[in-house]
Amino acid sequence: MSQSATDTLKTCVDVVEETYEFCLAYAAKGVNVEMARTMDTQAREQLEKMDRMLPQLADAFLGVAEQQDDTSRGLYTAFIDVLRRDADAGRAAVQLVLAQGGITSQMVDNLNGMIHLRALLTDVFLIDEMLRPDAEHPQHIEPPE
Repeated sequence: MSQSATDTLKTCVDVVEETYEFCLAYAAKGVNVEMARTMDTQAREQLEKMDRMLPQLADAFLGVAEQQDDTSRGLYTAFIDVLRRDADAGRAAVQLVLAQGGITSQMVDNLNGMIHLRALLTDVFLIDEMLRPDAEHPQHIEPPE
């Protein structure tokens, strides 16, 4: 795997994961419409960061896929199509939230719960695991018969 392609992909993955974690915390703050007018700066900045990154995500994964052997490349390409659709759908939802005058906790909670963002997040979690093949994993234990 090309280090630069991998690094670009890791950066994209990190932004999605960081945004999701930030949004979980923001949703718990209870920011209402009045509060959002003055308190949504961090939420807006984090969502804008994700909005700028999402168009790059599938291409970053494509860069990693191009480093694979011919047999695997086709399997990566099929997933890249899914990733691109999920990123586009997630980005549309993020942009809708960003278009609001104030970003409330409830908006962010609903954004986090959207199936489009959940699909994107699951895509990213899968990619993240692929990027960390040496990460510690719990030992597999065979289920009892």
